[in-house]
Amino acid sequence: MDQRYSEYTVEQLRDEVAHLQEKAQKAAQFGNVSEFAVYERKIQMALAYTLNPEEFKPGEIYEIEGDPGQRFTITYLNGVFAWGYRINLLGEKHEQEEALPISVLVETK
Repeated sequence: MDQRYSEYTVEQLRDEVAHLQEKAQKAAQFGNVSEFAVYERKIQMALAYTLNPEEFKPGEIYEIEGDPGQRFTITYLNGVFAWGYRINLLGEKHEQEEALPISVLVETK
């Protein structure tokens, strides 16, 4: 039976990320775009468990890694997920709340 990422040690998570990165690289080399995207999401999830959710603050605005022009304001945190709203280049907040793994959030400069 597979373990959940929340049950992994930090060392196991790092090993898992390295393993997934190898698989993602192979998928990219063979042109398997959807397979590559799946591995990228798994990497983001594993990396989220290596971070401390207490370092991410509700009300703060973060850039979204891999999504230029989009920022994200956190409403609340639930485990390694930040719930909140995307903000576009015009500063308009999207109407629908969503959850992102904290590993894709980057502090704004």
